[in-house]
Amino acid sequence: MQKISVLLFLVWVCFLFYAGIALFTSGFLLTRLELTNHSSCQEPPGPGPLPWRSQGEPGACWMASRFSRVVLVLIDALRFDFAQPQSSHIPEEPSVSLPFLGKLGSLQKILEIQPHHARLYQSKADPPTTTMQRLKALTTGSLPTFIDVGSNFASYAIVEDNLIKQFASAGRRVVFMGDDTWKGLFPEAFSQAFFFPSFNVRDLHTVDNGILEHLYPTMDSGEWDVLIAHFLGVDHCGHKHGPHHPEMAKKLSQMDQVIQGVIERLENDTLLVVIGDHGMTKNGDHGGDSELEVSAALFLYSPTALFSRAPPEEPEVVPQISLVPTLALLLGLPIPFGNIGEVMAELFSEVEDSQPHSSALAQASALYLNAQQVSRFLHTYSAAAQDLQFKELHRLHNLFSKASADYHRLLQSPQGAEAALQTVITELQQFLRGVRAMCIESWAHFSLVRMAGGAALLAAACFLCLLISQWATSPDFCLRPLLLIPVAWGLAGVVGCAGLLATTGLKLDPVVLGAVAASGSILHFLWKAWAGWGSKRPLAALLSIPGPVLILLLIRFAAFFSDSFVVAEARATRFLLGSLILLLIAQLHWEGKLLPPKLLAMPRLSFSAPVGPTRHKETHALGLGVGLLLCIRLAGLFHRCPEETPACHSSPWLSPLASMVGGRAKNLWYGACVGALVTLLAAVRLWLSRYGNLKSPEPPVLFVRWGLPLMVLSTAAYWALASGADEAPPRLRALVAGASVVLPRAVVGLAASGLLLLLWRPVTVLAKTTMGASRTRTVLTPFSGPPTSQADLDYVVPQIYRHMQEEFRGRLERTKSQGPLIVAASQLGSVYSAAMVVAITLLAFPLLLLHTERISLVFLLLFLQSFFLLHLLAAGVPISTSGPFTVPWQAVSAWALMATQTFYSTGHQPVFPTIHWHAAFVGFPEGHGSSTWLPALLVGANTFASHLLFAVGCPLLLLWPFLCESLESQKRQQPPGKEAEARVRPEEEEEPLMEMRLRDAPHHFNVALLQLGLKYLFVLGIQILACALAASILRRHLMVWKVFAPKFIFEAMGFIVSSVGLFLGLALVMRVDVAVSSWFQQLVLAQKR
Repeated sequence: MQKISVLLFLVWVCFLFYAGIALFTSGFLLTRLELTNHSSCQEPPGPGPLPWRSQGEPGACWMASRFSRVVLVLIDALRFDFAQPQSSHIPEEPSVSLPFLGKLGSLQKILEIQPHHARLYQSKADPPTTTMQRLKALTTGSLPTFIDVGSNFASYAIVEDNLIKQFASAGRRVVFMGDDTWKGLFPEAFSQAFFFPSFNVRDLHTVDNGILEHLYPTMDSGEWDVLIAHFLGVDHCGHKHGPHHPEMAKKLSQMDQVIQGVIERLENDTLLVVIGDHGMTKNGDHGGDSELEVSAALFLYSPTALFSRAPPEEPEVVPQISLVPTLALLLGLPIPFGNIGEVMAELFSEVEDSQPHSSALAQASALYLNAQQVSRFLHTYSAAAQDLQFKELHRLHNLFSKASADYHRLLQSPQGAEAALQTVITELQQFLRGVRAMCIESWAHFSLVRMAGGAALLAAACFLCLLISQWATSPDFCLRPLLLIPVAWGLAGVVGCAGLLATTGLKLDPVVLGAVAASGSILHFLWKAWAGWGSKRPLAALLSIPGPVLILLLIRFAAFFSDSFVVAEARATRFLLGSLILLLIAQLHWEGKLLPPKLLAMPRLSFSAPVGPTRHKETHALGLGVGLLLCIRLAGLFHRCPEETPACHSSPWLSPLASMVGGRAKNLWYGACVGALVTLLAAVRLWLSRYGNLKSPEPPVLFVRWGLPLMVLSTAAYWALASGADEAPPRLRALVAGASVVLPRAVVGLAASGLLLLLWRPVTVLAKTTMGASRTRTVLTPFSGPPTSQADLDYVVPQIYRHMQEEFRGRLERTKSQGPLIVAASQLGSVYSAAMVVAITLLAFPLLLLHTERISLVFLLLFLQSFFLLHLLAAGVPISTSGPFTVPWQAVSAWALMATQTFYSTGHQPVFPTIHWHAAFVGFPEGHGSSTWLPALLVGANTFASHLLFAVGCPLLLLWPFLCESLESQKRQQPPGKEAEARVRPEEEEEPLMEMRLRDAPHHFNVALLQLGLKYLFVLGIQILACALAASILRRHLMVWKVFAPKFIFEAMGFIVSSVGLFLGLALVMRVDVAVSSWFQQLVLAQKR
């Protein structure tokens, strides 16, 4: 099996996972582009003059204001039927056990007494029906989705044009009280605010009572223009008890008293809006798109007459976002730029004018302003994004052009054209509703077909990894023909699908094409694999995962379906990792490898006799386990508490040193951080020196000697400047600012240089050329001349390696006459591991720089954990002389768990508010201008540093047991006076082959690398599959957008980073292998001369 085939196969497997992730994401995550354009009074929404009665009146902007004040009472989860009287019948609910009906009696009373002053609507919310997305909709008039792609990816703050921003621009005094979600959405936007914590859904009264404490005094003071009160008791009662509980009746009765108190304090120029942001299910949950979830109440009231006619028998159904343009025009404000809602036209009728033509013309004017604004938004959005349907856009543009022309024709002859006026109103409403329908189809619908297809692709890819990881050891396994035909089938599927879409006029979707290619290739491959190998073996042979590891994977798989486990994953991961370590220790005990072995003589290695297996037993396995558990416990001290656990306190060690007040404590911590850097550097150099690789004159080793200390020095200097930048003298601040830019970039530049040198010259060995003795053994070859095939090279490599070991250790006599040319190499047995350790170290330093200073202690623990785990795993892995070589499932599972544990120990959580956005400014304190890819890259490197490091280091799981092979003669010092005796018995001891054993069987070496990659991808794939299934099954769960969707996104990104890192790690091992082959080939040529 060739190396390039292994890499190509892994690339294909990763493509299958990527296609599944992309297909599932396109059906699950609702995405759109977020524009930052803003409307203003100085810029009309369209060309030409403003509509009728929009100019020349006091307070007129686009349209003259009808109210100067507004009170917005937002009752969270106020379902529409909560506002209905007791006699109403709800088809979806039973006629009994409805304690919530009739509790808002003041609304019905006002509708009966003052029918022209009030109106009750059934407001339809657009999914997802979660509070944050609904608040965005109620203020922007758009359809917020889970991912709003905008320029300020650093926070939840709304950057789209919205009512709150328009109020502030117009100089209106906005007072808020209630749910603290508004604080994050509109930072520093309120003239006065009373925020109360909203997360504790078990608390029904704290937020509501806090509002009541300030609501009436604020109204009486008159120091406000816009008053917003966001009550949470009804929503929390639904989550805690459900809508049918008596507590719901009590809470609704309290809200009824609140509405009565507000109405009593209203003045004639004030509009009251009572609205629910969403509804709730029969269980009290929300987040999905069921009828009960999207149905909310909307009640409008004013002391002055609002409507020219009495309310209808059945409340009118209006989209929730229609409130945004309606409020904007009623209050004399521009409609927010991104609004796609339709004004509620009846609110713009001429109440005091009995002429129906005048009222209709006023409604048409409001609708025309609204349509101009929506048309402007469509033009801007379609120029920036390509996710709207082109044909529908063209149709809507033509419809608006016709309606606009008809409206202007009416303005020229306004008298006696009632029928034409109704036609214009209908055309404008059709345009606005068509725009909303098109945007809903593009932005706000789950695609269950895509979600199911993506999950199926992920499951098939996981099964493929499991199947091939077992089949690869079979003698009849041949990778290339199995790969070429499925790839051809995939390409044929893409061509066919593209042709079908082109002939039908449908849009070519890259996600669909990728899914078709993946499905076509994997189905054919699985069929061939099952027909050729899998059907001949029992299912138990395919599922060869050990029972304890299988149970662990199943537990981890099931945990992703519980929001509590996802929230507490940091602790759960440490528990699972500790349990697996204890299992490894118990397994070593059962196999008799737990206690330190006696000093046993090892059999002599020779050229003629086969080499027996040797195992590394020098380290006390129990001590390794204890040290590993201790490191995991210490790393757990660096933790960030999830938002969902308010009783938890995050570690103060995650904060930067600049936030510390005490100078002495800051200096001590700085010394500890620098000490961690120096310790890490010293440990790497000591390890390389221990195996002899530090003696090599190769460029990568020279860089380790001199480049790594420079990186440590630059990092320490940058931390010193960053922690004390505010304390620098004014005349040195420019120098400090310049150094803060140069030093991080220098570290990254040095790391990149070191990696390039490692790729160029990866063989880190010391070679010496001497004139050997005439007794030097001859390398026997069954061929003449230089080796012409890989088999020839594999035949002579072990002989050359043993020959060089003898020469380097002084076993050949040097007192004889000069003989043939001899080349000796120092520690070729660790050449693969040395390259991997150097590469991981070079990656670790720039990644560490993106974190806060005290995370350096976590990185040190990371390296210690890895060292302990590798030695513990190596203690139980037998070394085969000729293959096959394999990495046990326990090792792969523990490695993946350790990557997740380190993710949490570096202060991360799988939610967006905890992302370390400061990493985007390391080396770029002034920002990045218009660039977004570089800050995204820096933040991504900070977030997924653990995934990258462990994935790149994954080949160490295969290499370490060979590295740990050693002889007792190496472990013991020769007693004084015995050196001469040792020299006269040179053939009694030889150095072990270590990693050179892998070259004895290159086919098994490549198979082992393929197996390792597939096993690691399987473990990671199981996690992303579990997240996808949990997000799809629980898509209507209360916490789907709070917990499950972010977890899926982080797992998907972590899988992509890990797969790329795994590919780079395996490619580096193969690059070293190729370099070693080339190096040996040159030696063979020299020997033949």
